[in-house]
Amino acid sequence: CACCACAAEDRPRMDLALSDVDGTITTRETFADFVRTAAPPERVARGRWQLAPWIAGYRLGMVSGTTVRAKIVDVAFRGLDAATLRERGEDFARQVLPPLLRPEAMARIAWHRQRGDRVVVVSGGFDLYLAPWCAAHALDLICSSLHSVEGVLTGRYQGAQCVNEEKARQVQARYPRAQYREVHAYGDTREDRALLALADHVAYRRMPVTTP
Repeated sequence: CACCACAAEDRPRMDLALSDVDGTITTRETFADFVRTAAPPERVARGRWQLAPWIAGYRLGMVSGTTVRAKIVDVAFRGLDAATLRERGEDFARQVLPPLLRPEAMARIAWHRQRGDRVVVVSGGFDLYLAPWCAAHALDLICSSLHSVEGVLTGRYQGAQCVNEEKARQVQARYPRAQYREVHAYGDTREDRALLALADHVAYRRMPVTTP
């Protein structure tokens, strides 16, 4: 009947797939890799001793990951040219990320896209390298950004780091639940738990085996 047809048209037609990057799509954390390749060598060398107490505190559970990352960003990037760092991010996306991709994760992403799902990468990593990588794979992106003034990095994040509850908050703001049939989420650390809590189908520290 006409009413049934209208109801069917009103139902969401696609699923939403949300995936962390580091340790989920990639084989390891990429934050430190990017810092080592993008920051000047003298900054990297100096940072080893400047940041040692903070990193030790993090490993002992006394300092949060959010605090450590903020300290690293300040030491590594404050005062650098933003355009130059964008170029290094593009190089990182082309040269460093591809060998680190998990085949099973990329297969799962392909599976979602074949189904017509919307796939969103939700990461604490930087848009400097995630934006070009996601654009190359036709994926949406929610992630962290660095703050700059007149083309110079300030050594701070632009807004909140995209971790913990911030991941879920940004997803809910941009992708209203009512627009999707079901939600799938993939993650591997406690910083992904708020994101995973949004999902109907959760994969934690594992990627479902996908057949063509």
